[in-house]
Amino acid sequence: MTEEIIIAGFGGQGVLSMGKIMAYSGIMQDMEVSWMPSYGPEMRGGTANVTVILSEERISSPIIRVFDTAIILNQQSMDKFEKSVKPGGTLIYDGNGITRHPERKDITVYRIDAAEEATKLESTKTFNMIVLGGFLKVRPIIKLENVLKGLKKSLPERYHHMIPMNESALMRGMEIINRLN
Repeated sequence: MTEEIIIAGFGGQGVLSMGKIMAYSGIMQDMEVSWMPSYGPEMRGGTANVTVILSEERISSPIIRVFDTAIILNQQSMDKFEKSVKPGGTLIYDGNGITRHPERKDITVYRIDAAEEATKLESTKTFNMIVLGGFLKVRPIIKLENVLKGLKKSLPERYHHMIPMNESALMRGMEIINRLN
């Protein structure tokens, strides 16, 4: 089993952190892992994406052009990466700021209104964990217990008091993701 994932959005949305947590989670699950970030010089507010490969076999190259799953968090990323999902693959997107919704019929499309939910929870910092929870629901490649271990490993110790809040956000994401086709 190999899952090739692209996560793309604006800097500041937790794109790279989400990928890093996935990567650490895969390591905790004894998987082969690749984590390759890409972002512009603008950082916060600029575009950012990360490629994560989780595999039970050796990974031959971290550079890929088509993905099993795309997690899309803004319109620019939708425009760029929707066509890069393999036929039969999965596209998960946050509806906030999306003006052109996915149009492909040969992939499974899910919408998760994570930005809206994070606002309701009065915790915008949990946005990426809500999205990650939705991913875990539809693509249960990594176990929640390993995601929590990965979260602990990737967060600086001074933020460990936020792990219960992040766990709640993961669970909420699992509840609110909706399949569209």
